[in-house]
Amino acid sequence: MSPTVEDSISLPAPVLAAYSYCETVTGSEARNFAYGIRLLPVAERRAMSALYAFSRRVDDIGDGTLAPEVKADRLGATRDILDRIRDGKVDEDDTDPVAVALADAARRFPIPLGGLDELIDGVLMDVKGVTYETWDDLKLYCRCVAGAIGRLSLGIFGPAPGAPQTEKAAEYADTLGLALQLTNILRDVREDAGNGRTYLPADDLAKFGCSDGFDGPHPPAGSDFAGLVHFEVRRARALFAEGYRLLPMLDRRSGACVAAMAGIYRRLLDRIERDPLAVLRGRVSLPGHEKAYVAVRGLSGFDARQIGRQAGRRRA
Repeated sequence: MSPTVEDSISLPAPVLAAYSYCETVTGSEARNFAYGIRLLPVAERRAMSALYAFSRRVDDIGDGTLAPEVKADRLGATRDILDRIRDGKVDEDDTDPVAVALADAARRFPIPLGGLDELIDGVLMDVKGVTYETWDDLKLYCRCVAGAIGRLSLGIFGPAPGAPQTEKAAEYADTLGLALQLTNILRDVREDAGNGRTYLPADDLAKFGCSDGFDGPHPPAGSDFAGLVHFEVRRARALFAEGYRLLPMLDRRSGACVAAMAGIYRRLLDRIERDPLAVLRGRVSLPGHEKAYVAVRGLSGFDARQIGRQAGRRRA
């Protein structure tokens, strides 16, 4: 059973301060994510912020400028913190606010913390410079760094009244995570190239003449960059369509949260599809008022109902 608002209000002051810290991190570092979780009840929103703050710490280690061996050591230390949380060795007096908040969230919700081990494994793939020959190879990475977050979130989200909780929910959450991550990869293709990373599968790059990579505002000479982008957009749309089957399994507020976050990324994907070269000129993003509009539609249930009907038609 999910904790009540009264449970949340009666939290000890150090735990409330820890959650407040995590909410600040989430609000400043994850605008798309923050728009979605605003739609959740207080206890669930705080738990999601704790989950994000821990994940952000892992990502920041991977994205930093430290030497690979130092990054690996810090990721190992972060995994040690996760082990302490699992073993019940983190209490309100701990000096790490993210650990305090995540430990409290894990006591209150059935969060499968192993998903955070998967996230660390995925970031280690970045540290080691792993490249991806095929979509199946890239899927493994995406499942670690994004699909796992979807599955972790299921431990916090409430089920729809009468909805059976099956393994399908985890599968759909995982697939939706893949859709969001592939959208991120398309959006950040030039930025990642500047950092020496290429995530798109090598066989896709070769198919569209883009194997030389992306080091400026123009695609490789003689390439079909627009064709590559449209190919990956179609793949992402298929993942969204499959992942949206999760929505009818969630309660109204949780479904609204997922619909808002996914809706923001779908609109981002629309923009990329309309102007593929935009991702080489700079980061494609949505203005705040458009994100707020998507969030309101999610809370009203409009997007969730519409998406549910679309998923149903695809199943038929």
